[in-house]
Order: sequence, then structure tokens, then C-alpha cells
Amino acid sequence: MDRKTVFKVRDIVFCYGKNRALDNLSLTIEQGKFYGIVGPNGCGKTTFLDLLIQNKAPESGTIKYLGRDIKEYTRRKLAKEIALVPQDFYINFPFSVKEIVLMGRHPHIPRFASPSTEDLKIVDEIMEKMEINRFKDKYITELSGGEKQRVVFARALAQDTPVLILDEGTSNMDIQYTLNILDIVADGVRLKKRTVIAALHNLNLAAAYCDELIFMKSGRMVSGGNIDDVLNEQNVKDVFKVESRIYFDRYSNSKQVVFKRGASV
Repeated sequence: MDRKTVFKVRDIVFCYGKNRALDNLSLTIEQGKFYGIVGPNGCGKTTFLDLLIQNKAPESGTIKYLGRDIKEYTRRKLAKEIALVPQDFYINFPFSVKEIVLMGRHPHIPRFASPSTEDLKIVDEIMEKMEINRFKDKYITELSGGEKQRVVFARALAQDTPVLILDEGTSNMDIQYTLNILDIVADGVRLKKRTVIAALHNLNLAAAYCDELIFMKSGRMVSGGNIDDVLNEQNVKDVFKVESRIYFDRYSNSKQVVFKRGASV
């Protein structure tokens, strides 16, 4: 099946001072796939995602979204196309949970207009799916870290964009909510042909949910492709400097990665 190219990234360079965070990075992202980006801390995952949403601009190279240079898109237009669940979020204003989730609809609401009945319906449905309805009237400042993260995730889903970017988007959540949310995200890929790009630390969750993996190290892509092709012991060793064993697990219906004590090399 031919798939539409969503992002085409070519020879991207980005530096923090003298530190080259991304080093001539090139890759292609296709529609309707769940991509996992894995690699050690400081390898450039978050910086790369920031470039895709125009939070940062590359020093050289090009990023095209749907065939156009991403710099040609206005902030508002891009907000209708791409939603982000950030790694770090800080909200110290006493907005209610429902108000935060409704912020995800702002790109779709005309200037000076009020949310429509459809906007409110979408917000209610998302809050129910995310199991945050019971504290919808609470202030965001009253919630735990995991609860806040679920609210921020719901805000991104309420944007109803064709592309969803997750930067360690479930890092503060219990496993119950992590699995529930990743199921919701995977359903969006399967049913709506949504494209998901997720920076992940947990290789087993990546194996269970992602269609493709991108291994990054020192600002470069070391390996990328279908899970079955690239999730192997050599890539894990090259990128993370640990020995592992990888096998197909029937219970999870996916590859699984196991380590033992003293496995670092």
C-alpha cells in the first residue's frame, strides 16, 4: 500500500552552543504509522520533536510537512495538523481540568467565538476515554503528576490532529493508564490513519505498540525501520551499550527485550 509522506527531514543540524544535538539527521515519516524514537538521554530525541512542531528551527537542512517547507505554515495552521504531549509541562494557573482539555479545541474555534456544541462534545468524549471525568471540575494545580499528564494528553487528543507527537508522554503514569492511553493512540493510527511519533524509554512498550523504530545516538539515526527488522540485540548494544536478549512473547504478541544485572558493556 502506498502511503503519503508526512515529514521529510533532510540533513538537519541543530546545536546548543558548541554541542551538536542533531548531526545531519535525515529520515522520512509516513502517514498512518506509529513511530517510536529510542535512544539514550541526550541523543537528540526531544530536540528533533521540537523541530517538527517549530518550537525550534534547524541551523541547516530542511523539514517538509506534506511536501511544503514547515516554515511556510502559520502557528495556527500547524496546530490543526500536529498535537504535542510534552515531556515537561508546568501549569501554575488554577484552570479546571475541563478548561485545560478545551484548550485543545482553540485552533478550531474562530477568533472571538465561543466553543461550539461539537467542541464541547469532543472534550467530554475525550475526558471519558481518558478516565478524567471524575475530576473535570478540579483545578489542575490540585492534581498529582500522573493525573496532570493525563489531562495534558487529553488536551492533545482534543486537538484531533492527523499527527500526534509524544515526548515521553506517559512517563508519570501508572501502567494501567499507560496501557489505556497507548491503546487509544494505537486505535487512532489504525482507524483514523493518524501518524504518531513517540519518544520512548521503554523498549517493550515500543515493541508492543510501534510499527517502526528509530534508534538515535549522538544526534544521528543509527537504524530505522520495521520493528521486526531493527529491534535486535546488536542495535540495543550499539545504542544503549548493554547486552540483551530479544524474543517473541506470545502473551504480549510482540517482541520483548530482557536484561540481566551487569549487562552493560
